[in-house]
Amino acid sequence: MSRLNNRHIVLGITGGIAAYKAAELVRRLKERGALVHVVMTDAAREFITPLTLQALSGNPVHSSLLDPEAEAAMGHIELARWADLLLVAPASADFIAKLAHGQADDLLSTLWLACQSKKAIAPAMNQAMWADPATAANMDTLRARGIAIFGPGAGEQACGDVGLGRMLEPGELADLSESQFDSRLLDGKRVLITAGPTREAIDPVRYISNHSSGKMGYALARAAADAGASVTLVSGPVALATPAGVERVDVESAQDMYDAVLARSAQSDLFIGCAAVADYRPATAVEQKIKKQADEMTLTLVRNPDIISAVAASPDRPFTVGFAAETQDVLSYARDKLERKGLDAIIANDVSVAGIGFNSDQNEVTLVTAASEEALPRMGKQQLADALIAHLAQQLGARR
Repeated sequence: MSRLNNRHIVLGITGGIAAYKAAELVRRLKERGALVHVVMTDAAREFITPLTLQALSGNPVHSSLLDPEAEAAMGHIELARWADLLLVAPASADFIAKLAHGQADDLLSTLWLACQSKKAIAPAMNQAMWADPATAANMDTLRARGIAIFGPGAGEQACGDVGLGRMLEPGELADLSESQFDSRLLDGKRVLITAGPTREAIDPVRYISNHSSGKMGYALARAAADAGASVTLVSGPVALATPAGVERVDVESAQDMYDAVLARSAQSDLFIGCAAVADYRPATAVEQKIKKQADEMTLTLVRNPDIISAVAASPDRPFTVGFAAETQDVLSYARDKLERKGLDAIIANDVSVAGIGFNSDQNEVTLVTAASEEALPRMGKQQLADALIAHLAQQLGARR
């Protein structure tokens, strides 16, 4: 998996015949796992349509600085903050001059000044324009500011001239974009995570469930994606947005979750069972709503399949991590579960403590393995998820 996996790339396109290569560049960035937003100048729209780039990127194309609809969705400042890399390709001589002199009279040049992340340009122009002293001085200015320069290449140009000024090919630009980033903890890894509660139907309007909000599992999915992994999140019913770069599979019951996980676990490197899966379900789900009649009603419950045990026992098992949400003897129960289910690690927390666990925004846990116990103090769930993913990535690397 590429170092671009789950990276946020803003691709700026300026006016020039090389703009036609931008479509292929978007495709190359996407196939390496990057999330791409495209920003076009007015001149760029004369060479390639926004519709083409929207279809390839999967996101609306941004072009107007003063578009109220665009500002309401992802405004130019928010887009600048979103970017891990702002790449202008092609970068015309005119636009390079703008950048060198700090002009900000359209959306792309404004984004450039507002963006504090990595920035790069891929020059594309006639060989005489590239050789002109004004362009050379502008390029020196950008280099002195630490801007990455991709190219240009040499060869035959659209005007018939031969020389320096061609924009590099999309594959080369994708390689150079990737080179801007260091390797992350889970680059190249596939992570499967369960989150949230399950619902076990009694009749069409009633079910058995629990208080899980899914916040911890979703935080782990986001942390794994930020660490470079390809993440699949199998989620019970929750009111949470899917983290960027994460594939989400929605399920209802424990059996649904079992089927979804077992269909994917063999292709995963790391499995984290964070969902609060119902241990039991009604033996029979009545097809019509049960009417209130007698003073008492008896439900016969049967055990649900044990998802994490099934993953741990599978022949092509991933590194398997469970959760132990307990109210007493937390470490004792967690270690018993670790050994009984054959897990590589288990994350134990005391859900009886006020302010942590179900429905809270904070948590504190102990990461337990056969040889160690690592206590992580109370902190926000996202901060905790980042710390847990760092620990698990280290253990996964050691096992490999």
